[in-house]
Amino acid sequence: MSMLTPPGMRGRKYRITGNRYPRMRPRPRRRRNLLLVVAAAALVGLLSYGTLQLVGVFTAEDDEGTGPASAEAGASRPGACGPPAEDPDRPDLPAVLPEPETITVNVYNATTRTGLAQNTADALALRGFTIGEVANAPARLDGKVEEPGLLLATTRAAESGAVAVVGTHLKGAETGEPKPSGGRAEVDLVLGTGFTELLSPRDAARELEALASPSPAPDQQRGEADC
Repeated sequence: MSMLTPPGMRGRKYRITGNRYPRMRPRPRRRRNLLLVVAAAALVGLLSYGTLQLVGVFTAEDDEGTGPASAEAGASRPGACGPPAEDPDRPDLPAVLPEPETITVNVYNATTRTGLAQNTADALALRGFTIGEVANAPARLDGKVEEPGLLLATTRAAESGAVAVVGTHLKGAETGEPKPSGGRAEVDLVLGTGFTELLSPRDAARELEALASPSPAPDQQRGEADC
């Protein structure tokens, strides 16, 4: 009897019964391999998406900076490169404003202050204006003008710049409805109860200079600096 023979067998043959046998190698780690594959695929997809996003950003910046559509959009923005935007508060004036000696000013007094129209007309004459009629304001305006002054002229006179030039000598003057008749360079100045005095010649010259060459708005200045 062999030493390997289990006790009680007495040298007889034996066999292993059953349908389960011990495994000679470890179980394959299928779950861990599957997770690794999924993680790798996710990482590749994330990297691809990030690359596409970066390419899109740089492509958009190039198109925005050089494309014709971008140029048109930039020109429409206030302060962007391109022709200066028009000021809605500034009247539509010609490139060259008329000289004071070419403008005839009719001065009317709508207040109770005696001699106001004549004194103002004399001051305007010293500044180069041609003086027309000097009188009291018509009944429809007498005592009814609260502003420092009311400027009346035909549409042609306003378009020529004559009204704007006269207005630079009187702070706070208002512009009334166009007159039905009058010359191209004829302006009626109606002095109201708010009138104290004309601007000084130096201040009037500054107003005229600003009218002839208006400075760009702050937004436009920043836009020009970026061009």
